[in-house]
Amino acid sequence: MKTFVTGATGFIGASIVRELLKDGREVRAMVRSASNLFNLKGLDVEIWRGDLLDASSLRSGLKGCDILYHAAADYRLWTRNPDEMYRTNVGGTTAILEAALDSGFSRVVYTSSVGTLGNPGNGMPGNEDTQVSLADMVGPYKKSKFLAEREAEKFFARGLPVVIVNPSTPVGPWDIKPTPTGKIIVDFLKRRMPAYLDTGLNLIAVEECARGHILAEQKGCPGRKYILGNANLSLRDIFRMLQEITGIPAPKVRLPYAPVLAAAWLNEGLSRITGLEPLIPLAGVQMAAHHMYFDSGRAVRELGLSQTPVVEALSRAVEWFRTNNYA
Repeated sequence: MKTFVTGATGFIGASIVRELLKDGREVRAMVRSASNLFNLKGLDVEIWRGDLLDASSLRSGLKGCDILYHAAADYRLWTRNPDEMYRTNVGGTTAILEAALDSGFSRVVYTSSVGTLGNPGNGMPGNEDTQVSLADMVGPYKKSKFLAEREAEKFFARGLPVVIVNPSTPVGPWDIKPTPTGKIIVDFLKRRMPAYLDTGLNLIAVEECARGHILAEQKGCPGRKYILGNANLSLRDIFRMLQEITGIPAPKVRLPYAPVLAAAWLNEGLSRITGLEPLIPLAGVQMAAHHMYFDSGRAVRELGLSQTPVVEALSRAVEWFRTNNYA
């Protein structure tokens, strides 16, 4: 039987495909007609062209498979039309899980995000059980992923053996878009980071994040959530690591939050008029008001998630971006 992977051309999805192939698994990769197939080039996978919004076609795509990794998502910090993001992240998740339930899948791994979890906001790490509500979600991406995670929980209650994983901030190769975090690395390499905000992230190597998905399939408890993360680092510390890797000086000026927030609001207003992506995404600045620190102890204890130094992942990301002419 084959393993079905949605979002297979994306950053996390392509890494999941690679880890599955290392294990000798047969993979059917779902791609959209307009997808960039660069991340799947040369890989021994079956390509299936489909769309999460075409619910009627999903059952044919899933036929002959019994494991599903649902990693597809619309991941942007800004969109002129939030309804599109909700249709993909919530509606698409509902459609693929309904099809998997009807097809009798033996295991489903749903890729959520730490953005759906509670965060104390005082520098202390959040975990899978930290209290949170929809009102705590900032921006359409986090709100849509929060609602999609609730859908996954409903399907578990209906009998679908779904395990939820919440990746933190993966870094490494194959970040073709790039993701907002990858863009930070690219901007640093282009010397476009003259200053920084006092915020923080939890980083993990994208390869370990992908392996964590497989561990969740094999060892995870259906209905349970697992944070796939590693090191909690301030943005200043991340820039210092990049300085050590590249020799490019890290920014030394810390920006006050209020004027950056005001500039983001202004950018947001202009973008709604022009339709162009803002230089300073409002949702990103609002998220930066808190250190996004998380505790991945459950995944380490119950799944055996590896925790190698993230400086190695940052080094691989730098090398990949340079090799592929991003910087």
